Amino acid sequence: MDRDELAGWLRLTLTPGVGNGTARRLLAAFGLPEAIFEQPEGALTQCVTPSQARALRLVPDGLAQQLETTWAWLQDTVPDGPARVFLTLGDGRYPQALLDTEDPPLALYGIGPSAMWAANPFPAGRCLAIVGSRNPTAQGADNARQFARALHAAGLTIVSGLALGVDAAAHEGALDSALAHVNAPATIAVVGTGLDRVYPRQNLGLARRIAAHGILISEYPLGTPPLAANFPKRNRIIAGLSQGTLVVEAALASGSLITARLAVEQGREVFAIPGSIHAPQSRGCHALIRQGAKLVESAQDVLEELHLPVPGAASQPASCGLSPTDSAPAAPPESALLQAMGFDPVGLDALMARTGMDTAAMQVELLELELAGVVARLPGGLFQRMGSA
Repeated sequence: MDRDELAGWLRLTLTPGVGNGTARRLLAAFGLPEAIFEQPEGALTQCVTPSQARALRLVPDGLAQQLETTWAWLQDTVPDGPARVFLTLGDGRYPQALLDTEDPPLALYGIGPSAMWAANPFPAGRCLAIVGSRNPTAQGADNARQFARALHAAGLTIVSGLALGVDAAAHEGALDSALAHVNAPATIAVVGTGLDRVYPRQNLGLARRIAAHGILISEYPLGTPPLAANFPKRNRIIAGLSQGTLVVEAALASGSLITARLAVEQGREVFAIPGSIHAPQSRGCHALIRQGAKLVESAQDVLEELHLPVPGAASQPASCGLSPTDSAPAAPPESALLQAMGFDPVGLDALMARTGMDTAAMQVELLELELAGVVARLPGGLFQRMGSA
């Protein structure tokens, strides 16, 4: 794409009052953006309202600066480093899955390895979204990581939103997968800001890993800050790219339920992992299951529902349907404390009442279990068993 063509697309996306649907009608009627802006106002009103036609005849404020910034950003790459791209609806690398949705973005900004952009970076029918709470339980974060690892090993690209919590764990799990797919991204992060910034900043290191082994994409112009309204809107892209959406943990007011609803509207599958009836982070998943989402206990459940082959490792009985080497460490069967703990978060007072142990002995055993990775310490002085231990 040359500078003039880029200018035309940026002008179309920045024109006030012209959304994606209106822009697509204009493109269908007149061709490339440059041709749209050459039309007289009378011709434009055949497709848009008079106010929109007048707006299209004016150069948007800030276009020159946005063009300069975007052009410089696209050129600012280093040898063997991630490449930067600007994909429009007519680009052969634009994801077909999004073209099949009701509201595909006019353009996508992307960062990822050059080899991926040279091929098809969005494998059709091979993407799965994993989303959930920004404040998951220790078990929820581990579930996201383990499911992502197993599902990527089965050949799926994991899509999420680079948020804290479940999103980050899902990206990490995919990146940690032992299986490397040539020219296929391990994970795709759909962000709600411009790609010249990372939000939240705590995920800067993760974003760099994704840029090296996956893809970062955004529909928002460079310089766009983390505006609250942008994140629910970007969820349609997460759902649209994916053959299905797996919700790991979600409160009833979670944005993950928006992604699930959008997946249903786009004719995609929705999966949910059940949790404790006492955990607020499980209530959204339970609501989805009541509404018809598939309850999943293993990666195999997801693969079978999507009619994808199940690798031998994924079919073995182990935590999250993973291979035995990926399962959580087994706890000593004789541990009365672990048996009394159950699988819900629990405090010291409740454990003392259930076991009759004194505080000192209990603290010692809890520390041993925590160091073994069998128990996680939660905020508020609570403890929780991990995995299938």
